[in-house]
Amino acid sequence: MTAHLKSLLLAGVLTAGVGTLALAQSASTVGSAGASSTPTSSSATGGSAGSAAAGGTSASTLGTGGTSTGSSGTSSTIGSAGSAAGGTSDRSSTHINGNDNNLHGMSKARAQDKGTWSDSKTRTKVHKGEVSSTTKSMSHEPGGPPVKSTTGVSSGQ
Repeated sequence: MTAHLKSLLLAGVLTAGVGTLALAQSASTVGSAGASSTPTSSSATGGSAGSAAAGGTSASTLGTGGTSTGSSGTSSTIGSAGSAAGGTSDRSSTHINGNDNNLHGMSKARAQDKGTWSDSKTRTKVHKGEVSSTTKSMSHEPGGPPVKSTTGVSSGQ
């Protein structure tokens, strides 16, 4: 009976430890978008962001954009950024491109320490009176599956 009780206690401790490891990695994303129009003008705005963390590594990205059209023409803006920290190999990059008809922004961030990593990517687009943004964030620790989160938003005409 004592050996059986010891086995149950050991199994409980191991289960609690595994449950704690699963909580040590996280990924979350969020987004919001909106639009309005009148007979003579329209506007749209939107953006998304995300972060991931595992084992001391973290990565975050965000993107936002807006556009407004009225009697004097169209004005648009876009912004994007990312950061990574806590790993032995941290990298982040942001690219913004555009012309008179559209704007594109993309940010990537990744922090890695051996098999533990955190990753986030955001793409944002302003085109023809509409703003769209998508963020994907993931984190991973060895011994389990990655944790993932994705958010996409769109607004406009």
